Amino acid sequence: MAASRCPRVRLWRWRRSPLRRRSDLVEAWVVLCAWLFALVGALFAGLAAADAVSHSAEEQRVGSRKVTAVLVKDAEDPGASRVTTDHLVWAAVRWTDPDGAVRTDEARVPPKMHAGSKVDVWTDRHGAVVNEPLSGAEILLHSIAGGVLAAGGAGGVVLGCAWAVRLGLERRRMDQWAAEWERMDTPWGWKTG
Repeated sequence: MAASRCPRVRLWRWRRSPLRRRSDLVEAWVVLCAWLFALVGALFAGLAAADAVSHSAEEQRVGSRKVTAVLVKDAEDPGASRVTTDHLVWAAVRWTDPDGAVRTDEARVPPKMHAGSKVDVWTDRHGAVVNEPLSGAEILLHSIAGGVLAAGGAGGVVLGCAWAVRLGLERRRMDQWAAEWERMDTPWGWKTG
């Protein structure tokens, strides 16, 4: 003989019942509002973050230009280089701006290049060496990643706050239960627990 299972009553907090407490209804509203705010907030936060990342990368791409520079010292000279993770070394380079000003800065170049070699570097509007701007596919990837992270963070914050509110409601509900049991026990002069 199989054990009988109680049928699960869906949305019981929303139905009128003498067993439903005010805190049950408050909890139902908290959960509903939290999910709605989490979904809508995550959507807007994700879209805003993706747009901001895309806009920033496009600004950097528009503001950068490629110039041909000349290596000042040999790239393998330990005094002139620092090794990076992409196996390029830092070395001093010199180039002439379109306005005729000669500039010198450090750029990442392939190792073992000799002084006087020409290398392509990217500069910003002020003439400082910057990283190569992102391609269109890289901008899209960064935008999606930023949007997903922002959406997850926004949704997580809202749901975390709802969880904290639910914990407070549960604590209050347990205190009410304890008080009611105390009231029920004392009229007869004995304790049940």
